[in-house]
Amino acid sequence: MAKSPGLPHRGSLSPERILREIQINLLECKVCFEMFSPQQRERRPQNLSCGHVLCQECITALSHPLLRKLECPFCRQLCSVDSTSHCQALSDLHELLVSRSPTSSSPPRQANGGFVMPTGLACTALHLHSVFGGWGTLINPTGIAVLGSSGTVVVVHDGEKRVVVFNVQGKKLNTFGRKGKANGEICYPVDVAVTPSGYVVVTDAGDGAVKVFTSRGNHVLTVKDSFQLPWGVDTDSSGHILVSDVQAGTLSQVKVDYSHGVLLEHQIAVADLHCPKVVAYCRATGNTAVMEHLPEVTHPTERHQHRKLKVFTKDFHLLYQTDSFSLMLQSSGRLNMYGVAFDRDGDVIVTDSNQGMICSLGKVLNNPVLTPLVGDHLVRPVGLALLNNLLIILDSGDHTVKIYSAKSHTGPTM
Repeated sequence: MAKSPGLPHRGSLSPERILREIQINLLECKVCFEMFSPQQRERRPQNLSCGHVLCQECITALSHPLLRKLECPFCRQLCSVDSTSHCQALSDLHELLVSRSPTSSSPPRQANGGFVMPTGLACTALHLHSVFGGWGTLINPTGIAVLGSSGTVVVVHDGEKRVVVFNVQGKKLNTFGRKGKANGEICYPVDVAVTPSGYVVVTDAGDGAVKVFTSRGNHVLTVKDSFQLPWGVDTDSSGHILVSDVQAGTLSQVKVDYSHGVLLEHQIAVADLHCPKVVAYCRATGNTAVMEHLPEVTHPTERHQHRKLKVFTKDFHLLYQTDSFSLMLQSSGRLNMYGVAFDRDGDVIVTDSNQGMICSLGKVLNNPVLTPLVGDHLVRPVGLALLNNLLIILDSGDHTVKIYSAKSHTGPTM
């Protein structure tokens, strides 16, 4: 049978849950998120020569009109439109199951180790509210930030213009940062942050620099010679830039005069870190979190990706630390931490990009209580932002921004 972007292992599930998982993971196009329909020509599931499946409309939209070729959005193989074929197996499965699939939202999935969503208000009952982006609009996105006062969502990706600005409804407002190393251009963006006054800060690993723009895309400042390989970035309540350097093993605090485009100060706030990547600032407490991505450790039967979370005070003294192994001992499942953020109450939220999960650790100083928040509809979550009661997730697996809320929604919208 043709390949889908992924139907994860589910373990023991009820028949109703299995039907729901099939509907989500097999019976919808992972580019436009519309349900396949054998009765509608533009929604018919079509096999690409690489084995992945898209709807007819997405194949038409992604293919070159003269060359009649397209790059598969999942495996990057070049495929010919003329070699596509109707995926009869999915059409038959659609006819057999779609009318029986539950319409209510399913709870977050179990992870490999057995995380289960608790009952009551502690679980926050997050539901997928809306989806936007998708292949073409976003290409291999790596970083996301939100300007809280307006709800503007800023994403960096591998497109010709590296920064894309959306409103919270998913409408594209602006793009800037053309690919390149010239003044005002971005070579390889890794992460993005937005200052309280609305300036956009991008870490450019390809140019070894931190670059500052206005929200309209005007170049303000490039801080370059101070870094080896800048990676994660966030800004504090004063607009100071917090940047991790994975090669130098440091966390820097950079002070900028934005109105004049002048670097005021660059100081190493924390040294002796090991491959620090994601940086998150907590506006409720002034603390800063850093996620260290340590080298993989290979065991006889499997390979473990070791992550260490460190939380520092506003004076950059170590307040708390934990790692993936310690969390595994405290719970019934393995959490491969990737990214980190704080909610408005100061609770630590982490992503697991391997298992497609978002979890809360709560108030870490009171011993972390691992609470899964989101486990459905995610492929590879790499970025995380919070806006009021909305959880905004950047999913690099299908090149989208996904917004979750506490209130149920009739279905994801583009």
